[in-house]
Amino acid sequence: MEASTPGRARRGRAAGAPLSRAAVVLLLSAFVRPASPAAGYFIRLPRGFRLTQDSLKIVGSSDYPVKVYVLLHQKSPHVLCVTQRLRNSELIDPSFQWYGPKGKIISGNSTIQLTSTGSLVFQNFEESMTGVYTCFLEYKPTVDEGAANLQLKYVIYAYREPRFYYQFTARYHAAPCNSIYNISFEKKLLQILRKLVLELSCEVSLLKSECHHVKMQKAGLQNELFFTFSVSSLDTEKVPKPCIDHSCEPSRRLLKAKNLIERFFNQQIEVLGRRAEPLPEIYYIEGTLQMVWVNRCFPGYGINTLKHPKCPECCGPHQIQ
Repeated sequence: MEASTPGRARRGRAAGAPLSRAAVVLLLSAFVRPASPAAGYFIRLPRGFRLTQDSLKIVGSSDYPVKVYVLLHQKSPHVLCVTQRLRNSELIDPSFQWYGPKGKIISGNSTIQLTSTGSLVFQNFEESMTGVYTCFLEYKPTVDEGAANLQLKYVIYAYREPRFYYQFTARYHAAPCNSIYNISFEKKLLQILRKLVLELSCEVSLLKSECHHVKMQKAGLQNELFFTFSVSSLDTEKVPKPCIDHSCEPSRRLLKAKNLIERFFNQQIEVLGRRAEPLPEIYYIEGTLQMVWVNRCFPGYGINTLKHPKCPECCGPHQIQ
């Protein structure tokens, strides 16, 4: 994870008269800017696939089992009961039979669909559906030839998206550590940050807030608030409006949210720089905003790029890694 520290350092200036709670709220509220237009969610296929008609159809191989990755609780690609060569060939009187972890698959199942051309489609893929699926194909290459048989194996995995989020740390010159003004300030700061990213279907969570006495060079002791918070995209089921546009992808929404938050802290510096009167008691210390990009799987899931090179960002259950 790589940290970034935007801005120049601005520390050690003497604070002016203590600011009332109302004044602190007013100062922060002045920095709020509207977010970008509302965004929904985007069902993201693994990076190894491209969103074309062909990518939604997976062909088999007579040499090895083909791995297929299906996003949990989503519709699967069409898994075809043909190889790439046979897909472009004429098949006479083809018949298809599919078998999964629980035995023969019957057409008409509410969660599994078998098309007339032998394709296997999962409507709502669950983790329990992970396993080996085998298709038996019988066909005639020509009318005059005898029947040919082919067996194709697929290993179909359920996966989750990694939990991407940004983790920020910022420091503020503070009131005495036992002051109620610090608590009020923290609540208002979180309220503003959450409002900034709300329309991007992102959320801000406080991870840690601590007040410390910091010894400054040639400036004695001063009180500082250390804020650590995360910015993450909401789960797809929590987003009110489905979205299929590429800009709705969680990573893109998160990037917009990150830019809004960095601009918010930069605006605080600009506002304070234009003040003629002494600094308020609580103010952002320039240059202390740090950010790291975090990519983690949910508990019980993990990433295995060696075993699943075609899905390097897929979080799969540990038992199938």
